[in-house]
Amino acid sequence: MARGVERAKNPRETITRLARYLLTYKLELVVVVVAIIAGSLLQLLGPYLIGVTIDQYIEVGDGAGLTRMCLILLSVYIGSYLCQAIQGWIMATISQKALRKIRQDLFEHLQTLSLSFFDRRSQGDLMSRLTNDIDAINMAMTLNVTMIISSVLSLVGILVAMFALNVWMALGNLVVIPFMLFVTLVIGKRTMSGFRGLQSSMGRLNGRMEEVISGERVVQAFSRQDVILRDFDADNKNYREAATKAMSWGFIIMPLVNVMSYIGIAVVAGLGGWLVVTGAVTIGLVATFINYSRNFVQPLRQLADLYNNIQTALAGAERVFEIVDTKPEINDKPDAKPLHEIEGDVVFEDVGFSYDGKTPVLDDVSFHAEPGQTIALVGPTGAGKTTMINIISRFYDIQCGYIRIDGTDVRDVTHESLRKQIGTVLQDNFLFADTVMENIRYGNLEATDEDCVAAAKLANADQFIMRLPDGYKTLLTERGSNLSQGQRQLLAIARAVVADPKILILDEATSSVDTRTEIRIQEALLRLMEGRTSFVIAHRLSTIRNADQVLVINRGQIIERGTHESLLAQRGFYFNLYNSQFRGTNGAAHPE
Repeated sequence: MARGVERAKNPRETITRLARYLLTYKLELVVVVVAIIAGSLLQLLGPYLIGVTIDQYIEVGDGAGLTRMCLILLSVYIGSYLCQAIQGWIMATISQKALRKIRQDLFEHLQTLSLSFFDRRSQGDLMSRLTNDIDAINMAMTLNVTMIISSVLSLVGILVAMFALNVWMALGNLVVIPFMLFVTLVIGKRTMSGFRGLQSSMGRLNGRMEEVISGERVVQAFSRQDVILRDFDADNKNYREAATKAMSWGFIIMPLVNVMSYIGIAVVAGLGGWLVVTGAVTIGLVATFINYSRNFVQPLRQLADLYNNIQTALAGAERVFEIVDTKPEINDKPDAKPLHEIEGDVVFEDVGFSYDGKTPVLDDVSFHAEPGQTIALVGPTGAGKTTMINIISRFYDIQCGYIRIDGTDVRDVTHESLRKQIGTVLQDNFLFADTVMENIRYGNLEATDEDCVAAAKLANADQFIMRLPDGYKTLLTERGSNLSQGQRQLLAIARAVVADPKILILDEATSSVDTRTEIRIQEALLRLMEGRTSFVIAHRLSTIRNADQVLVINRGQIIERGTHESLLAQRGFYFNLYNSQFRGTNGAAHPE
């Protein structure tokens, strides 16, 4: 009972969906049910044989018969154990297969969801659904399903057996049952009110921890440990208080149920003793009923204990299915076709875009990038530059206008075939906890080791890679934190070289490195950009002097366009922006 519970909003539908995963293994489930029934029958047979042994062999002093019955009893209980072992082993196998499919469906669906979904969701909450909620389902499938069936069969079987043997003693055994049910239901409601929401609270707590661990460098850089500890302590305290309250009520139920079960046994023993004195029943029958009374309470305890586990599992399953049922915002049209190999001709025509559908981020943006041209996107922070490259890759869909590549609207082709022909090098590239070679190969999984080495040489990365302890086989830590920022950038460029895209996107690719490293990166980028349509975002305007077009963006609109020299000659927004970066300490503008 001491488990966190959040009740499912629609338990019937959730149970039905979980059952579909299990019903894939119908033959194995039949074996499990047969084993449960056989085990339950053997458990019912045990107390009855004990009563027979007392009446027919112990009272008359039949030693040989007693030995024979003891061997039969031993066989019955061994058979019961084997049935439980078989059903447990098969059910564990089935449940793990079903869980693997649930986990796979959830993870595969996450890969189809749009970036906007991850913009709105906490990573910790998503991880909680992949771990804690799946674990809750695991407990329900592996143990609770068989225990519920077994408990119900035991209850029904014991009731039938008791009434068949003696009605009055059966009724005496049931005297305390209404009180047990009343206590379980009343206290159970209080425990549920305390347990409700603990799964969500755990998600928030995990989200807090994941965020802090990921941003630990920033936390320590600004000495914000005290703030982080205070916020974490508040979340942790809320979770502790709710769990303590719920567990306190949960721990009350079992002692009360135990006391009432002992009272029930006392009633059966007292009634049975009186009936023995009157000659209505035998001592062996009383012993049988005492054993049945003890066995009758056990399934009730299990069902009471399983209630919260089942509720937790259903709530967890509901949270998992909530993600699985989330529809991607970026979908291929029914008649979408793969994008053919492109030349790299990109046209924006009256493009308008908003993230929330209310606040415009891009407004009436139009331009034409011919194959092989370099297009520089310049403007203040928040002007819409990154948004423009995101909608080229169709990470988000525009609300109006058109984006055409080689004359084809990007919404008319599959987004997978579109993105395969677009390479991206970001300011902060993500590297996986794998070897250097595999991180480069991530751009094209079919690339050979020789292709990856050639790409690294083209990206000016081969020299530093060969100085690593194991060269290309060196294992990187998470996010490549055992490399410098410049080294990570060079690996990202090598990854883009391996991908061999027709359209290249460079988003602040040199903004976080020193001047010497920047030169090496620029040399690699120039090689990478040859023959490709390239979109370059750079705050360091000196890096885009040779661009074929410079688009100056402000407040979601292109306010100036031209070459570097022509824009300087206009002495407008770009001129002021450029000079502000080269103004010396004496306030004089750069000679250009």
